Amino acid sequence: MILVSSCLAGMKVRYNGTDCLHESIQKLLDEDKAVAVCPELLGGFTTPREPAEIVGGDGYDVLEGNARVMDRSGVDVTELYLRGAHITLDKAREMGATVVVLKENSPSCGSAMIYNGEFSGEKITGDGVTSALLRKHGITVISEDHLADILD
Repeated sequence: MILVSSCLAGMKVRYNGTDCLHESIQKLLDEDKAVAVCPELLGGFTTPREPAEIVGGDGYDVLEGNARVMDRSGVDVTELYLRGAHITLDKAREMGATVVVLKENSPSCGSAMIYNGEFSGEKITGDGVTSALLRKHGITVISEDHLADILD
């Protein structure tokens, strides 16, 4: 079983109320091979919401208390991101998920790249909060960019 980001499944849950439908993920859901989750909604956010970025590091730094997740208005939303990450981990364990496919660049779900924390549009290497937590617990996390690697 695969856990996938809800936005990649076509659900309009991104911060701006849009989705990032990925046809291969939709097919996995239709075949009951995947389940969709949105760590941010699980954490207590609504849609739409202010965009947020990790300030002072990446998801691992947030987990260690050395970085924060801030929205564009300057509100610290770290606790909501942590809550969503932990609920997602629980769901992955419940399902026995072997792979989790998360949306790249997100402060929750980025698995290779995230935004730099300055709301400038610049990306840096790093994991989002959920991606980091899942990896710390031995769960394989990939982005939609690497989905073909596991479907072959």
